[in-house]
Amino acid sequence: MGRRIIWQLYPPFILLIVAALFVVVWYASSSMRSLYRERTSADLYSRASLIEQQARDLLLQNRYRELDSLVKILGPESETRITAILPSGEVIADSDEDVALMDNHADRPEVRSALGAAQGVSSRFSNTLQMNMMYVAIPLMSGDTTKAVLRTSIPVRLVDETLTTLGNQIAVGGLIVVVLAAMISLVITRRISRPIEKLRLGAERFAEGDLSYQLAIPNTEEMGGLAQSMNKMAAQLDDRLRMVLRQRNEIQGILSSMVEGVLAVDPEGRLLNLNEAAAQMLQIDVERVRKRSVQEVIANEQLRDLINHVLASREPVEGAITLGETEERFVQGHGTLLIDPQGKSIGAVVVLNDITRLRRLETVRREFVANVSHELKTPITAIKGFVETLLDGALDSPDDARRFLTIVADKVDHMTDIIDDLLALSRIEQNVDTEQIRLERGNIREVLSSAMDTCYGKAKEAGVELVMECPEDLYAQINNPLLEQGVVNLIDNAIKFSGVDDKVNIEARAVDGSIVISVTDQGAGIPPEHLPRLFERFYRVDKGRSRQMGGSGLGLAITKHIALAHGGEISVKSTLGTGSKFSITIPHIVETPAGGGALS
Repeated sequence: MGRRIIWQLYPPFILLIVAALFVVVWYASSSMRSLYRERTSADLYSRASLIEQQARDLLLQNRYRELDSLVKILGPESETRITAILPSGEVIADSDEDVALMDNHADRPEVRSALGAAQGVSSRFSNTLQMNMMYVAIPLMSGDTTKAVLRTSIPVRLVDETLTTLGNQIAVGGLIVVVLAAMISLVITRRISRPIEKLRLGAERFAEGDLSYQLAIPNTEEMGGLAQSMNKMAAQLDDRLRMVLRQRNEIQGILSSMVEGVLAVDPEGRLLNLNEAAAQMLQIDVERVRKRSVQEVIANEQLRDLINHVLASREPVEGAITLGETEERFVQGHGTLLIDPQGKSIGAVVVLNDITRLRRLETVRREFVANVSHELKTPITAIKGFVETLLDGALDSPDDARRFLTIVADKVDHMTDIIDDLLALSRIEQNVDTEQIRLERGNIREVLSSAMDTCYGKAKEAGVELVMECPEDLYAQINNPLLEQGVVNLIDNAIKFSGVDDKVNIEARAVDGSIVISVTDQGAGIPPEHLPRLFERFYRVDKGRSRQMGGSGLGLAITKHIALAHGGEISVKSTLGTGSKFSITIPHIVETPAGGGALS
C-alpha cells in the first residue's frame, strides 16, 4: 500500500520552502556582506577625506612629526587607524604604531592603487597589528604628483561581528518563516488531502455494498465534481444491483419452486448452478458442488453421459436415467446448450423430470389389468368348463346338473362381487377427487355397532368372538355408510384370518385430536415385506388361501380410499404368529358443554 497523500505532498512542500529560504538567506547574507563592506569602505574613505587637507598641508611643509601627532589624536577618537605613507613606501605617520618600527608599505595593494592616483581598497591580515584589517587608501596630490598616500583602516572583526549579528537575525527570521510555512503547508495539504481521504472512505463503503451512502460535496470545483460523479455512480450501481438481485431472486424462486431438477454446467463440465429438486434427486449438497466437475460430484454414469452428449451436440438431447441404489427413481432428462447473445456456447442446461410415479402408476395399471383379467379368468374358465360338461351330457343327470349349475352360480356371484367392488372403488375415488362425498356429524359407536351386526353371522359361523370397546360420546364428521363399509371390510378380513375361539377386537378412541378405529385379530400375522403393498388392488399375501376364502381382493383398497375420503389414513401393524392390527385415523369432534360439536 502506498503512502497517504498528505505525506506525499507535505515533505516536498517543506523541502521546497527550506531550499528557497536557504537560497534567499544565502543571497541576502552575501548581499548584506557586500553592501556592508562597500559602506565600510565608503565610511573609511569619508574619514580619510576629512583629514586629507590637513595632512596635505603638513606633508607639503615636511612637518612629519606634527602629522604623526595629528593622526595619533584623530585615530583613537574616530576608532580608525590612520597611516600616511610616502611614495617610497616609508610610513611617516600612524595612529597606532611607532613609524620607526614599521615595515615598508610600498607593496601593500591599497598603497599601490593609491599611488596610481586611484582609491585603493583591501582586506587582509596586518602583520603589524596581527589581525585582519580593511584598508582604504587615497592619494595626497600636489598638482599631478602624488606626494603621499593617506590610509584609513578598521579591524575586519568589527565588520564580521556586525555581519554575524545580521546573519543570525536573518537565520532566526528564516527559521520562523520555515515554521510558519510548515504550519501553513500542513493546513493547505490537509485541506487538499482531507476531501480525498473522505472520497477514499466513501469508495470503501461503496465497495462494501453500502451504496446508499452519500459523499459530502467539497467546496472545490474538481473535488466537488468528483464526489457528485461518485454519488451518481453509486446510485446507478445500486439500481443495477437491485435489478440484478431481483432478477436473481426471481430466477432462484422459479428454480426452487420447480419440481423438475435443473442443473447448468460450463463448457468444461463444471457445475454452475442447480436447484434443490436436482440436489435431492442426486443426493448432493448445492453449496459444496458449485464450480466442481460433474465427474467428481455426479455418480450416475447415465447422467454424466447425457451431460457430455449435450455439450458435444448442437441439438437438444433427451434420455432416460435411473437414479438411486436402495430405491430406484426414474428420471427423464432433457438437455440443451446455453448460447450467449453472440451465438457462442457458454455451457449446457439439463432438466430432470421425475417420472417415477408415472412409471409406478404404469406398473400398477399393468398389474391391475393383469389381476382383473386373472381374477375374472379363473371363474370364467370354471364356468366354461362346467357348461361344456353339461352340454356333453351332464344335463341328463339331474344330480350332476344341479351341482354344476350351483358351482356356476357361485362363480357368477364371485364375478359380480369383483365388478361391484371395482365400481364401488371407482365411485369412491371419483367422489374423493371431486370432493362430492358428504360428511356429517356422526357417532362412532353407532357405526361400529352396525358394522359388528353386519359381520355377526359370519363371525359366529367361523367361531370367532367380536369384542367392541368405544366411548358413547365419540363424534366425528363422517359418511356413515362409507365408514361402516370400511369397518366391515376390516372385520371381515380379520374373521377370515382368525381361528376358532379367537377374538377380534374392535376399538375406537380419541388420540391427540384424532379418532383411531382399530380392528385387531389373533391370526397368523403378515410378513413385513408385504405390509407396504397391502392396500393395493388385488394384492394378496397368500393368493391360494385368499381365493379359497372368497372375496374380491379389493376390500383393503376400498377401506384405504374410504379413510382418505374422511381426511384420514389407514395403517397396519402385524407380528408373525401373534396377529394384525388395522387402524383408521380420522379427525375428532370435541363436544362443547352445550352439546354442540367443533372440529379439533
